[in-house]
Amino acid sequence: NRTTVVEFVLLGLANSRHLEITLFLFLVVAYFLILLGNFSVISITLVNNFLQTPMYYFLRNFALLEITFTSTFMPSTLYSLLTERKTISLPGCFLQMMFFYCLGTCTLFHMAVMSLDRYVAICHPLHYTAIMNNRFCLQLILSCWAVSFLLMFPPTIMTVQLPFCGPNVMNHFYCDTSLLLQLSCTDTRFIEELMFVILIIILPGTLIVTAVSYGCIIVTILHIPSSAGRKKAFSTCSAHLIVVMVFYSTCIYRYIRPAQRGGQDSDKVLSLFFSVLTQMLNPYIYSLRNKQVKQALKESI
Repeated sequence: NRTTVVEFVLLGLANSRHLEITLFLFLVVAYFLILLGNFSVISITLVNNFLQTPMYYFLRNFALLEITFTSTFMPSTLYSLLTERKTISLPGCFLQMMFFYCLGTCTLFHMAVMSLDRYVAICHPLHYTAIMNNRFCLQLILSCWAVSFLLMFPPTIMTVQLPFCGPNVMNHFYCDTSLLLQLSCTDTRFIEELMFVILIIILPGTLIVTAVSYGCIIVTILHIPSSAGRKKAFSTCSAHLIVVMVFYSTCIYRYIRPAQRGGQDSDKVLSLFFSVLTQMLNPYIYSLRNKQVKQALKESI
């Protein structure tokens, strides 16, 4: 007496219509700022000859990654808040889940690569041009994309092949793997353990690279003789570290824990932090605060 599920119900972010409209307005503004900031970074770094350096090459690719990552769930979330339509088809749910996790993983690797780039630039400036040549930068970018999809593709495919024949309601605003596994009517322990191992490798691994890179940068900054130079460098690094801390802390608490704890309202709040708030701040923290970028933007205007 099992009925095959043909669609899932996403409860979304709010229970009342008034709160849904408020959240819709907030997310529309946030999505607009994400698109505006990242498209500005991409266009400015493409047309300005002074911004054809490895750092801006990584920032341009990071901006493209943020646009695609946010667009995996934001349009459907906005549509759901506006129309009160809570359902999503099985193929749509699986595609959203696959791209969300693959692009989210790629974001983590990309942040680690950018921190490594800054480490080489600040701690080994004389060797920077030789190390961060065009070929090596391209290899790093392609490696981020390739490793992300290779790591996340197997558990995603196994999740897609699971039978779903019971409840089809998820207390979330996008299709989350841990919640999908709870809804399956078969044993999912192997997939849960595989996802946990992969996330243990990805999250702490990229965090260690980022933390060590910024730690070496801070040590180097402390040896700068000029107090004004130290203050400026610390201002930049502190802004980067705040974004990194928010992103990693919410991701780690959200995903490195048993899958059966998913589906709480607090999970949706945590997901908003790393999928919307940090994405909204990143182009302004990493790029648009930069003096060269601001000057290039003024000249373009």
